[in-house]
Amino acid sequence: MALENFIQNLITWVFSHGIKVGGILVVAFILTKIVKIFLTKFLRNFIKKGFKIGKVKNIQLEEKRLGTLEKVSYSILKTIIWIVAIVTVLPEFGVEIGPLLAGIGVTGLALGLGARSLIQDYLSGLFILLEDQYRVGEEIEIAGSRGKVKDFNLRRTVIEDENGTLHYIPNSQIKKASNFSRK
Repeated sequence: MALENFIQNLITWVFSHGIKVGGILVVAFILTKIVKIFLTKFLRNFIKKGFKIGKVKNIQLEEKRLGTLEKVSYSILKTIIWIVAIVTVLPEFGVEIGPLLAGIGVTGLALGLGARSLIQDYLSGLFILLEDQYRVGEEIEIAGSRGKVKDFNLRRTVIEDENGTLHYIPNSQIKKASNFSRK
């Protein structure tokens, strides 16, 4: 008798809630694929305007730049889509999302304040990349240091001065960038 009730309840839940849960998850999956396709096309069209025709090296650098922008943008959008999907699915399992959303908000605020400089580094790096301020191998001056860019990512820029000293500069500390390679 208990097994029959369990099976009956399971069948009822699947038809009343399970289809909705499955639909939400399928829509989230499809939406992430669509976002990736449109994001790639949008960024490729956006970056193509900056290509320097006839210089293979610059096209390769543009492809690296495009790849970084695609990864960062897609990662952010995918995370947002899946968070919305999970928050939409939770009530189907009987979880009240009001207190959960309030807790997430407070936690996000605390993390945002605590990791403020880290967030600033990443945002500054993203704008340096979007605006194509400098690239690896170029001669620049940032944060009082002048040299060749050895490495660049969204968090920090590494330059090597004429003495061979490597300077690791968080992108949020870059208020002014002078590029001597693009005269």
